[in-house]
Amino acid sequence: MREEIVNWWKQAEKDLKAAKDSFNSSNFDWASFQAQQAAEKALKALYLKNHGKLIKTHDLFLLSKRLNSPEEIVTLCKKLSPVYVETRYPNIQGSWRKFSREEVREDIENAEKIVQWVEKNL
Repeated sequence: MREEIVNWWKQAEKDLKAAKDSFNSSNFDWASFQAQQAAEKALKALYLKNHGKLIKTHDLFLLSKRLNSPEEIVTLCKKLSPVYVETRYPNIQGSWRKFSREEVREDIENAEKIVQWVEKNL
């Protein structure tokens, strides 16, 4: 496997671990962001493997569609994708979004499923 693909994959794994660590520290918005990043980097590793180049986007839904992902993965990507904007730009919806423990747990679980699917396809 090309080194660039391996690097994206390793960073995805690190981000997923970091998301769990942040969750355990009750740093919920950061944990959700890290979960989104884990999924994004995993999908980009697979995209790079399949297409030979990267696509510059943070849209997990778009990445999953371009990878012809199964519907379950596309749905998880659609749910997780907005986290990128919601955690980076607090006033995007007019107010700061509070991330509950349960929402963040779901974000991490969704990212784990996406990462696991990518791993099977790398």
